[in-house]
Amino acid sequence: MKPSAQGPPGTGTGRARTAERAGATGSAGIPVQPRAADGDRDRAPGGAGPAGGVRGEHTHSEPLPPRPRVLVQRSSVRGQVLDALRTALVAGELRPGEVYSAPALGERFGVSATPVREAMQQLAQEGAVEVVPNRGFRVLERGDRELAELAEVRALIEVPVILRLARTVPAERWAELRPLAEATVRAASSGCPAAYAEADRGFHRAVLALAGNDQLVRIAGDLHRRAQWPPAGAPAVRGRADLIADAHEHTALLDALIAGDLDVVRTLVGEHFTGA
Repeated sequence: MKPSAQGPPGTGTGRARTAERAGATGSAGIPVQPRAADGDRDRAPGGAGPAGGVRGEHTHSEPLPPRPRVLVQRSSVRGQVLDALRTALVAGELRPGEVYSAPALGERFGVSATPVREAMQQLAQEGAVEVVPNRGFRVLERGDRELAELAEVRALIEVPVILRLARTVPAERWAELRPLAEATVRAASSGCPAAYAEADRGFHRAVLALAGNDQLVRIAGDLHRRAQWPPAGAPAVRGRADLIADAHEHTALLDALIAGDLDVVRTLVGEHFTGA
């Protein structure tokens, strides 16, 4: 008896024709999304291969599709939007008490509303905004009392650490932070509150990092960021003179730390956080 030209089930010819029939009928179904070409594709139940294909169609000789790049890009967009929103908060462009919609902000940044919503949800967790159902996000109004409480908590955390480090860290390690202290002075001189806020956090982060405690750096950084948002009813941003005075406290503190003058260090850190 002559073998069938189609071949028995499971042969290469049978699989090819089965796949051809499946492709012909599947073309009228749900269209393939552009992202699926470069990323993880939906797989049939049981992990048998891409949805819409044939079980067993993928062989060991075929390379698996690469991990999707689009997820990294989306995360990058979300991070950039989050940075832009934080800058707008510090600069007073997002005003306390005002409600902002994700689509409107997305149009402003040239992105879809999705990464804006994700970034706003992060800001809600940080206490900068609150969700307003069916409208968007309201920038929270904060008063002098909240700022004073943040300054007190920051002092309780950072001052003892800085005083301990002043007794243990050698002068040459402190000298390595000179560029960061000078960067705060340049940023303050520019009069840009967002640039100064970033430089300010960078200097404090580097000082606390000498303690070797990542959780300390993370928690103190979060409190520091929240303390930089302007309160309701106050001028939108701090004046240039205030920023310069604050920045020079960094250089004075660093000079005292390099000199090992604990009395001056104690006085300066107390005044710095009181002013904050």
